[in-house]
Amino acid sequence: MEFLDRILTCADCGGEFIFTAGEQLFFFDKQFKNDPKRCKPCKSKRSGAAMKPGAGPAAAGLSRTETRTECSACGIETTVPFKPTQGRPVLCRQCFQSKRAPTTGALVTAASTSEMVVGGGTEHTAVTTELLAAAHGPQA
Repeated sequence: MEFLDRILTCADCGGEFIFTAGEQLFFFDKQFKNDPKRCKPCKSKRSGAAMKPGAGPAAAGLSRTETRTECSACGIETTVPFKPTQGRPVLCRQCFQSKRAPTTGALVTAASTSEMVVGGGTEHTAVTTELLAAAHGPQA
């Protein structure tokens, strides 16, 4: 099913707003039956959040929970943007990023992929094809 941007009229202010193709896909995936009735500013006013454009969640009255804790890996005191769960390790930013880095090793960046393709050798092309197939999964 192909979605196209549509112009809708806000039920509160009467102004027009765009119901984007991406938003329509989201509504379709969530199996929502009705189109939105309000533009984003009216929707945020209605929910009680006086959100300023581009100011982020803090401006909308949504506060982030910051919790002081100790890193499970290196032991330094750190703050994390969530409440830690009992029995689960909590990592500081540096330990989290170092643990995360090895898992992305299988993926190839766009720059290195383009270097392989530009290299033109059959060995590079085969590797690129395998990596792209692995990244996109089996084709139907």
